[in-house]
Amino acid sequence: MLELKDLHYRPSTAEEPVLKGVDLKAHASQPVVVAGASGSGKTTLLELISGLASPQQGEVCWESKPLNQRQRRWMCGVVFQFPERHFLGLTVAQEMRLGHRRVTTETQTQALKKVGLAEIDLRQAPERLSGGQQRRLALAVQLLRQPAILLLDEPTAGLDWSVRNEILELLAQLSRDRLLIVATHEPEIFQSWSGATYRLISGKLQAIPRLT
Repeated sequence: MLELKDLHYRPSTAEEPVLKGVDLKAHASQPVVVAGASGSGKTTLLELISGLASPQQGEVCWESKPLNQRQRRWMCGVVFQFPERHFLGLTVAQEMRLGHRRVTTETQTQALKKVGLAEIDLRQAPERLSGGQQRRLALAVQLLRQPAILLLDEPTAGLDWSVRNEILELLAQLSRDRLLIVATHEPEIFQSWSGATYRLISGKLQAIPRLT
């Protein structure tokens, strides 16, 4: 179980805190959706959970034990908005190996299979893939780390509806084996999920009742 306790955070460039006492309890296999307008702090919250930033106040705990910044980085996989813009590998295989020099071909193949890219040509350049394939590749790169927590920032942004539905189905499958947290400004497209939905307002999380 992941638990956020009274998280406060103010960026160095801001006069006011972005997060003002965020509390959350989340469990593996029960995906969490965090909704909010641009600038509400959704991405900042993911950065705090993943160890890319540290709160000025509060704790991030796993199984009731506080995690330091390094531990959070080790436990989390993060896919930020438009990850395809940050591909560095000249081929799919090279992209998979960045940061994972000792990864075996078998492990690489398993990760690609999990995201529906089992038949992809590893010699192909990432930028030549379709938009949906690029998102799947970004997910596969994170799965190589075998994260207990997978954090996704606007995972369906810029995709047409048919591809969006494919990505939503994939994310629902991935959430069965780990804790998955999605930040989005379109919570309605995740209504079919079985987990919890929150809205980030004035620096705090408020539960959104599910539609019946």
